[in-house]
Amino acid sequence: MIRKFLTITGLVAMTLYWSSTSALAVELQQSAPDFTLKSLGGENLRLEEYRGKVVLINFWASWCGPCRQEMPILDQIRQRYQGAGFEVLGVNVEGKDPKARKVAERLNVSFPLLFDESQQVSENYDLQGMPFSVLIDRNGQIMYIHKGYKPGDEKIYINHMKKLLRRS
Repeated sequence: MIRKFLTITGLVAMTLYWSSTSALAVELQQSAPDFTLKSLGGENLRLEEYRGKVVLINFWASWCGPCRQEMPILDQIRQRYQGAGFEVLGVNVEGKDPKARKVAERLNVSFPLLFDESQQVSENYDLQGMPFSVLIDRNGQIMYIHKGYKPGDEKIYINHMKKLLRRS
């Protein structure tokens, strides 16, 4: 019980910190901050390696119901458009929390799930709520930012993503 309270208190503090550091905020038409994170499978993945593809970075947490609801939908979108050059990267913001790994394994999505153990990537992207998604074009520029999730939001992602895929 105390551990859960401390975890929630820590996450609230991080959220308050992230929202108060607007100097770090990512903006549209800006280069996406590069990062390298360890994946659920153990290998390191670097954002820069996905240059040439349209990438949706989806920041998530195991305690976030909308995140768990959205991830299977993002997986379906990825499977449909991966051949056209679309990729999804799921970035967990909870560090080394074993619950996050259990949720990741249970969701069984096919896109790479990464773990931001130091919270540096989350800080660099200035998360403002969960889930938090950033759509990046083939040149590494941030083209769309979406905060939260409710059913139907995936249509917005698809609309933006298709426009970016049509560009060469």
